[in-house]
Amino acid sequence: MIERRRSRKIRVGSVEIGGDAPIAVQTMTNTLTADAQATIAQIRQVEEAGADIVRVSCPDEESTAAFSAIVKASKIPIVADIHFHYRRAIEAAKAGAACLRINPGNIGSAARVKEVVQAAKDHGCAMRIGVNAGSLEKELLERYGEPCPEAMVESALNHARILQDHDFHEFKISVKASDVFLTVAAYQALAEAIDCPLHLGVTEAGATRIGTVKSSIGLGSLLWAGIGDTIRVSLAADPVEEVKVGFDILKSLGLRHRGVNIIACPSCARQGFEVIKTVEALEQRLAHIATPMSLSIIGCVVNGPGEALFTDIGFTGGGKGAGMVYVAGKPDHKMDNERMVEHIVELVEAKARQIEADRTTLEAAE
Repeated sequence: MIERRRSRKIRVGSVEIGGDAPIAVQTMTNTLTADAQATIAQIRQVEEAGADIVRVSCPDEESTAAFSAIVKASKIPIVADIHFHYRRAIEAAKAGAACLRINPGNIGSAARVKEVVQAAKDHGCAMRIGVNAGSLEKELLERYGEPCPEAMVESALNHARILQDHDFHEFKISVKASDVFLTVAAYQALAEAIDCPLHLGVTEAGATRIGTVKSSIGLGSLLWAGIGDTIRVSLAADPVEEVKVGFDILKSLGLRHRGVNIIACPSCARQGFEVIKTVEALEQRLAHIATPMSLSIIGCVVNGPGEALFTDIGFTGGGKGAGMVYVAGKPDHKMDNERMVEHIVELVEAKARQIEADRTTLEAAE
């Protein structure tokens, strides 16, 4: 079992971050923020995927002008992403941002940071100090010669001190790089140096496949060590994919449980049905299920019965065009391969309804 680093707790809108709060999954919109309707539509999609927090870029006045309508329409807290123009942070705070993300390397002078801090205090915003290897302060790059963990941590701590000197403590920090080793080393050092919540990410990780691999290695190793309070998987892909991968990483480590966890074999000549196509179909058909549940889809009896022992529902391929359906770890009934997908979807949906009904009954009794 993973023992999480104990950070102090802050709030980003309605979401608790740090301490014993669940690790939050975050993503970022890629629509033009000035197009409020398009941005709201994308936020709806990531909400349905389970995102806890969404970040929205505010590069210009048109964006912050639309920000208020976006905040009002969103069911989850919105982080305003600020670069270069500190006044955008002040405008976003006034418009209802739950958090202001600033990059110390490009936000400007200490005086400007002070103004942003005051706006956050006045409007109840949290803040994230976002240090990126690609945009470190000039002075640090000259002193260290190149982006390195020491320079990134120093940048983060310098700006944390500014917030603390202004009696502002509702902040989290990220120290991201596109290099996995640099990212992990920076977070490891930062985790020992300060007790604030940490937002994890391997920045600019790449397209879906390579970005998922890099993020899984980087975030996974940190989370395994108990480091991290929020995560964002940075993919050159649909933000919904970022949310899905984020939850998959947390599910794999037993840190969050959402939706159906499908355990499937890679298939071989022993398979009693087309495993790969079946799993693809089930992933699509069960994407709407948010209730935590386990499902095993195994092609033959070598591992099928054993895997089914530990899943809520299972299917193991057999012979003559049929296989065995397992319920709660036990063989329950046979099912034809042709009807198997539809039947499993029905079983999972029924199980989800029962779990939610039991939960509602329990909550009412308490």
